[in-house]
Amino acid sequence: MQKKIIKVNSSDNVAVALVNLKAGEVISFEGEDINVLSDTKSKHKIALEKFESGARIIMYGVLVGTANGIIEKGDVLTTENVKHQSDKVFGKTEKFSWTAPNVDKWKDRTFMGYHREDGQVGTENVWLFFPLVFCENRNIETLKEIFEKELLRQKPTAQQLLLRSLINDEETSAVEAEASTNVFENIDVKFITHPGGCGGIRQDSESLAKLLAGYVNNPNVAGATVLSLGCQNLQINIFKEALEAINPNLNKPVLIFEQQQMGTVDEMLTAIVKDSFKAIKEADNTERKPAPLSKLRVGLECGGSDGFSGISANPTLGAVSDLLVALKGTAILAEFPELCGVEQELVNRCVNEKDGDKFLALMQAFEKSVIDAGSGFDMNPSPGNIKDGLITDAMKSAGAAKKGGTSPVESVLDYGEYISKAGLNLLCTPGNDVESTTGLVGSGANVVLFTTGLGTPTGNPIAPIIKVSSNTELALKMPDIIDFETGAVIRGEKTIEKMAEELLDFIIEIASGNIQSKAKILNQNDFIPWRRGVSL
Repeated sequence: MQKKIIKVNSSDNVAVALVNLKAGEVISFEGEDINVLSDTKSKHKIALEKFESGARIIMYGVLVGTANGIIEKGDVLTTENVKHQSDKVFGKTEKFSWTAPNVDKWKDRTFMGYHREDGQVGTENVWLFFPLVFCENRNIETLKEIFEKELLRQKPTAQQLLLRSLINDEETSAVEAEASTNVFENIDVKFITHPGGCGGIRQDSESLAKLLAGYVNNPNVAGATVLSLGCQNLQINIFKEALEAINPNLNKPVLIFEQQQMGTVDEMLTAIVKDSFKAIKEADNTERKPAPLSKLRVGLECGGSDGFSGISANPTLGAVSDLLVALKGTAILAEFPELCGVEQELVNRCVNEKDGDKFLALMQAFEKSVIDAGSGFDMNPSPGNIKDGLITDAMKSAGAAKKGGTSPVESVLDYGEYISKAGLNLLCTPGNDVESTTGLVGSGANVVLFTTGLGTPTGNPIAPIIKVSSNTELALKMPDIIDFETGAVIRGEKTIEKMAEELLDFIIEIASGNIQSKAKILNQNDFIPWRRGVSL
């Protein structure tokens, strides 16, 4: 018989409803009866004790809010009777120790990846086109049309076939769909556009340069074609300096074209097509070879979270993170606004005190910038989050942080910094799904795990994004988006540990190219840099 409520941590004074509860229902829990006072939807929280006004509300073992008035035992927690609150952090308070999980069954496992000369291993082999400035977006789009039409030759979508049949006044079934083909076997060609590179503060252009350099250095990229206008803030030399700072010994083809030095658009595009095709053809010779799991660099992301995310999908990612760290691999936890309230635990887990100080400094600077803009971290939960039970930022954060598992924090990175240490890394990004995922890949992630309880169709141009749903209903409703689901944890059919082992197996299949992520099948290639400054 499925449980009706669950307490995540033994010290919690609230419980999560696993099913819809009716007012007047009596639930036997931990040796006492709880009278449900209000209709409570699954994923929402009910009080396990009476809260006086201002009382501390504890979930995941941490402070997630305070009572905004009296809350009776058995009543549902809402945005009206609870307000965001988190504990203050004053630096490292205790010594941290970690017992790594047993990874004997994984130590000899490999994935089939693309080996780069600098020792990194890619899970994809991508030739990347991108501009240094938004003025070149149109030329990128033109190149995309040229290359996709001739190289990819994608079959029409169902909607294109429908429109074609309507135009020709034919039955849809009478219109034949051409098969998709790809001129090359081992290389994908992808295109990035963005609104940056000029018009803002110089620091934004420098940050964008680091991000784009990180994409070029990412092991999933075989080489790149870069377009510059010539007069923009993000000058070619700034991009080259960023690339050299990340990898002084980079040995990848990077073709750079500057429009203001090349004459007409037609002349420039002709040169780009000729030179890029030659380089892409050469990059197609790279083939997959076995690589140890220590070469996996997995980004940890969540979006469209629900009240189950913190007890099924996110802890599953945390267990996978711990397995990878034990195997000398890398996990990257981002979304700093969604670490609000769990800073103390993360600071205590930092191997080096300097990283703990850096983490707090980045958090404080980020929060100050949000307050200066007239908002605050407490405004982070979206309407969808709130509707599905995540009513304070601290509550959302406590569940989101579960993606990072329990291992030591080896390094703390600001946005645009590239990974240099294996193990668990913290990366400063916003909570915005695409801005965060964009940053994870720019810092070196060759796979991203993305948990969701509501369904988010996010992808990335160079890295597989694996969507992990917190519940079975979502996976059944949106099978074209969800890759892996953890609903069996909610039903009590599987442990977090068992689910993590299954997910790690799935990651290996994705990383080896045996399975395509749903985002790749949908050709979802989202790229949004985090712009921290203002326009000038």
